[in-house]
Amino acid sequence: MPYKAAVFDLDGKLLNTITDLAWATNYALKHYHMPTYTVEDVKHMVGNGVAKLIRDAVPANTSEELYQKVLATFKEHYADHSLDTTAPYPGVTEAVDQLRAAGVKCAVVSNKPDFAIADLMNHFFPNKFDFALGQRDDLKRKPDAEPVLFALKQIGVSPNDAVYIGDSEVDVATARNSGMPCISVTWGFRDKEVLLAAGATACADTADEMTALILGHEV
Repeated sequence: MPYKAAVFDLDGKLLNTITDLAWATNYALKHYHMPTYTVEDVKHMVGNGVAKLIRDAVPANTSEELYQKVLATFKEHYADHSLDTTAPYPGVTEAVDQLRAAGVKCAVVSNKPDFAIADLMNHFFPNKFDFALGQRDDLKRKPDAEPVLFALKQIGVSPNDAVYIGDSEVDVATARNSGMPCISVTWGFRDKEVLLAAGATACADTADEMTALILGHEV
């Protein structure tokens, strides 16, 4: 039987956001005369929210006051440029449509700021998800289970009837902490070897494979 709900992380699963994230990171760093990073560097730094991304990006001896300024500059720039190069991964829009047609509720839970989630979801997936949640001050950040369980409550599905879809070691831990199985996609921000080392047990190489696993079909 298929799962009653699928909870997706956003970056690296549904949307390829990495270039816009890297550009916003480097814009903020350059603004304060700090060393910058390649897109590939940033790909391995994301997953724990923008506060952690910028904390890792600034030099180790950066003061708290300066760090907060860099973070604020990043947020301001990213708010204006989150759609510059971002696009859905091949097949994911159709996959969500197929899941919804099969009666599977779909939700997004991300460590990306909630304001950015709203903009991206409205632009790329209007009316395609039952609920979408970004990082909020009143909820803990993944890999804590709180935001996932909060989202499931909003759509009326138990963790026992849901599956989590991610692309990183943070996502594997999030699913584990939430008491849910995890499908790890290999087209995102982490290599398959990293996912397996983190404990991934089900991997999907394409959107069709991901859909089949959610619906309980043979892959």
